[in-house]
Amino acid sequence: MDLLKRLEDYRNQERELNWEGTFADYFELVTKTPKVTRLSHGRIYDMIMSAGVEVGKNGDVKYNFFNDEIFGLEKPISQIVQYFNSAAQRLEVRKRILLLMGPVGGGKSTIVSLLKRGLEKYSRTADGAVYAIKDCPMHEEPLHLVPEDLRADIERDYGIYVEGDLCPRCRWNLTHLYEGKIEKVPIKRFLLSEKHRLGIGTFTPSDPKSQDISELVGGIDLSTIGEVGTESDPRAYRFDGELNIANRGLMEFIEMLKSDEKFLYVLLTLSQEQNIKTGRFSMIYADEVVVSHTNENEYSSFVGNKKSEALQDRIILVKVPYNLRVSDEVKIYEKLISQSALKDVHISPHTLRVASMFALLTRLEPPKKAGINLMKKLKVYDGEEVDDLKLKDVKELQEETVREGMDGISPRYVINQLSNILSKQGAKFITPIDALRALRDGLESHTSVTREERERYLNFISEVRKEYDEIAKKEVQKAFVYSFEESARTLLHNYLDNVEAYCNKVKLKDPITEEELDPDETLMRSIEEQIGVTENAKKTFREEILIRISSLARRGQTFDYTSHERLKEAIEKKLFTDLKDIVKITTSVRTPDKEQLRKINEVIDRLVKEQGYTVDSANALLTYVGSLLNR
Repeated sequence: MDLLKRLEDYRNQERELNWEGTFADYFELVTKTPKVTRLSHGRIYDMIMSAGVEVGKNGDVKYNFFNDEIFGLEKPISQIVQYFNSAAQRLEVRKRILLLMGPVGGGKSTIVSLLKRGLEKYSRTADGAVYAIKDCPMHEEPLHLVPEDLRADIERDYGIYVEGDLCPRCRWNLTHLYEGKIEKVPIKRFLLSEKHRLGIGTFTPSDPKSQDISELVGGIDLSTIGEVGTESDPRAYRFDGELNIANRGLMEFIEMLKSDEKFLYVLLTLSQEQNIKTGRFSMIYADEVVVSHTNENEYSSFVGNKKSEALQDRIILVKVPYNLRVSDEVKIYEKLISQSALKDVHISPHTLRVASMFALLTRLEPPKKAGINLMKKLKVYDGEEVDDLKLKDVKELQEETVREGMDGISPRYVINQLSNILSKQGAKFITPIDALRALRDGLESHTSVTREERERYLNFISEVRKEYDEIAKKEVQKAFVYSFEESARTLLHNYLDNVEAYCNKVKLKDPITEEELDPDETLMRSIEEQIGVTENAKKTFREEILIRISSLARRGQTFDYTSHERLKEAIEKKLFTDLKDIVKITTSVRTPDKEQLRKINEVIDRLVKEQGYTVDSANALLTYVGSLLNR
């Protein structure tokens, strides 16, 4: 019964969207809400902006319209939005084809799909309402009915801009069915829909010998010739090509540069003059956004062809490289996995991160600066400060690259390999090591990877494995330390008391005996050595800590063990070093005694409750870390 009620509500909503009236009714509506007459570029721009905009900490602008589907592509998305912004002002850029160029699996098709699906939803809202002449095969703007001589007056008196002419069918209908009485022409609201071929078209090139231009611009309907008498009668023509039906909306030209030249000439006319040329008719006005996508090789061949210079001049190129941030790559895989039917297989923490790190190492260009390797570059790109690399260095690293993100392993390859192990019969969970093993094994059958690339990629897998080994140790370390935060805080306070005494050249007072003591150099160095602070650098490091404490205090903030990234790392490593023997013994004993079993169960309980493991995957982690410590 609940479903039946929902179906009834849905039908009622659909009925509310079916507005119909005369041109006179429509013009009254337009004078109250002029934006319903905006052109296609303006409608798409308003659609994007209606979802909201956010500015990140690093100054990156994020458009909410793309946020749930596109990750790590802020620059190309900003370029696309800027294109629509300029085109919405009716600048010359609207007479250009938007071409997305990048590697396979980089997100080009997803961007276009989002625009198409977004238009369908937006046209169902009050702000996105679109109206057309009833029975027009190109569902064109009703204001095309207004004679040219009156358009300047309408713009002056009402501020309404009118662009475009009637299609041949509507011109015939106006004369023969409505006797030239524009105000009586019926108008209706229509909803953009790719499925129903209303305002959204898609064209895929195929064999040029068998593919006909009519797929783009329509053709003669031979069944009507006997009735209307001549092929030049608009009633004998089917205005059902993809460019016809995409009028008022968006046309996706898949792999445009693979098309035969005759199809590209049609696009040239459309982009230059906003007209479609069909046989036996004059130019037909079309208001539509043309978006295409292609790969780098096809584009390079296209640019090198002198015959294509005219079309090249009519293209706005946006490069869409692979994502280059680990955190965003993880979101891509989370999205793809969430769309599947797999619900019972647990993905252990860090599994997707490890897979992402491998994928990104294959896409990054080696840094030119000495002492910086790809792993450090990967981390600083993802917002981590590593050694001497700070977040401010990201821009410099990016500027020294030429084609970064245009090559490497695609998200499709990674998700294919993860899918193989996720769908394996009887699988209850997968670990980061499972993921790395699957990524390694898949390289043997990866058709587009050369032998040299395969060797390089195998080295990347080894590098990521080393990174994961450290992550795994830290996970177990935190779980083994009872009240880890409290232990870390106690160690921090002891360290800070000694650092303050050292820098101020004063003595410490023993809390029990009240004896005056020198700062505990052994304690301070045991922590600082964990992160490679040398004897010569210890004074600078300690002064840096005090400056950070003072800076936070001025802003009313308290310094804790997470306030300084390197000190945090040192505290954690020191705690783990102190516990290493306990961890090593407990995890490596095949038949633990009662006390060891209690500790293991406590650790597993914390891994499950605090770190997101299952009992099985926590056991697997302990076994793995135990084997690392026993090497």
